[in-house]
Amino acid sequence: MIVMPGEATVARVLELRRAIHRRPELGFEERETAALIERELDSLGIEHRRVAGTGVVGILRGGRHGRVAALRADMDALPIDERTGLPFSSQIAGAMHACGHDAHTAMLLGAARVLSERRDAFQGTVVLIFQPAEEGPGGAEPMIAEGALDDPKVDAIAMLHVDVRLNAGTIGITPGPVNASADELHLTIRGRGGHGAYPHNAVDAIPAAAAVVTALQNIAARETDPLGAVVVTIGTIRGGYRNNVIADSVEMTGTLRAFDPSVRDALQSRVERIANGVAGAYNATAEVTVVRGYPPVVNDSGLAEEFTNYVREKTQINVERPMPTMGGEDFAYFAQRVRGLQIRLGVRNESIGAIHSGHSPQFVIDEAALPVGVQTLVAFALAVGGGGIGG
Repeated sequence: MIVMPGEATVARVLELRRAIHRRPELGFEERETAALIERELDSLGIEHRRVAGTGVVGILRGGRHGRVAALRADMDALPIDERTGLPFSSQIAGAMHACGHDAHTAMLLGAARVLSERRDAFQGTVVLIFQPAEEGPGGAEPMIAEGALDDPKVDAIAMLHVDVRLNAGTIGITPGPVNASADELHLTIRGRGGHGAYPHNAVDAIPAAAAVVTALQNIAARETDPLGAVVVTIGTIRGGYRNNVIADSVEMTGTLRAFDPSVRDALQSRVERIANGVAGAYNATAEVTVVRGYPPVVNDSGLAEEFTNYVREKTQINVERPMPTMGGEDFAYFAQRVRGLQIRLGVRNESIGAIHSGHSPQFVIDEAALPVGVQTLVAFALAVGGGGIGG
């Protein structure tokens, strides 16, 4: 059996998580966090190197030859002012760990501690990947480009992500697509400005934009298979000058999301067709730009089933199969290169207010789940290294 981490390790994980939470850093600015990680790895006698600026890769070699497992944690925070009231709340204005990356990093360091104590006995090698900029602009690709998966060559990779949909201490493993692609939409409607008292002498971009927003919902409602999930969201609208001026242009931004690559690839042409057609009906024009973001995260189905069975056999952790989400995750790039597995860690606890979704200024987690996360990461490393899964 793979037992829960000891009291000293749990205490250290909590200490590290709270220290990181107090000092949140945005993407590619994680200098304090990276330095903390390096000090912790040094104290454990684990070799490490810097990649992608603020990324850290640790290498822990077991005493017996085996396969190579990678464990990935993201480190960056979000540009949010915290409103949790926690005693270890963010000390940095405009930055908050509102998605659990502080917990992800602390749990990976906890797993590193447990594995380092067993290094002479366990089989294989563990690559510890501490990744910057998951929330943007994306740290996975630069880490991969600098050899995070190649030196040594990784056989399988896993990550944990906290999830308030699941009760604290439960983990979720779902085969196949688990996160959607996340592309940026930039849309401009152009008309002809004029005096608000004489609308017949102008082309008002605002009603044209309003009609475009409504019409775009037809992509999900009538142009996509109901079983093929898609999201078309307009998140910002900016246009006009004052109350008595007809706007000559309206700028909008949004997000396009899908699981199926073919559905994703068709979204831009559908947006262009609808935006141009509707704007044209108002005698206006439309300009559409789509910036491709993260691809879907697709869990290796065989690895998901193997690890589910392994956890149930070797631990007492409760394993569920949560529904995929339309959120994006640049772990997708790791999972495209090697067999990958995103594991959800339940942190929900209504009694302490651990009910708010990620990216909320009120986001909190039940820290009682963190030892389960450490145990799960250790189990994956031992299972892959020893050839029990991922072969």
